[in-house]
Amino acid sequence: MLPEVLHPYPDAEAAGKILADTRRWLERAVIGLNLCPFAKSVHVKKQIRYALSAAATPDELLAELEREFTLLSETDPALLDTTLLIHPDVLTDFLDYHFFLQEVEALIRNLGYEGVYQVASLHPDYEFAGSEADDIDNVTNRSPYPTLHLLREASIDRAVAAFPDPESIYERNIATVRRLGHEGWRKLLQEESGQE
Repeated sequence: MLPEVLHPYPDAEAAGKILADTRRWLERAVIGLNLCPFAKSVHVKKQIRYALSAAATPDELLAELEREFTLLSETDPALLDTTLLIHPDVLTDFLDYHFFLQEVEALIRNLGYEGVYQVASLHPDYEFAGSEADDIDNVTNRSPYPTLHLLREASIDRAVAAFPDPESIYERNIATVRRLGHEGWRKLLQEESGQE
């Protein structure tokens, strides 16, 4: 599906940059470093929806999240398997984002989608519990902009069943980003290859 601005984004140039940055991160980091071994297939098949939100409040974002769940429910997974709901103008503080995830879980329960969908959390300032802000391990969950990744449980189950030793993914990812380091991560996501 083509990227869509849910509400007309106030700045078309910024919207283009946000979507380009997100695609670059997905292609170079998530797929390029194999941080998620299940991402390449849906990317190649063009089954990822990049939904850019102009929400300015958590309530607006929650309403958009509900609409995205509805769209997933009404669309054949062969056409749309997963959605990246990118929200650059709300929940930019990681703690606010972290606590908002409780509202996301409540919404999933209230809509009767437990066991049907889950949301993975991605944020430019992501911090694992007990880590320091500058720990390289955190980059495994760091996206260019605050993002809610809507996933179909059935797709996850199929992918995990086909992947040997899925429990090792987390440890392998940590080892990968530690080898890369902060400078390597920064260079990986530069706009142009070789750009300083």
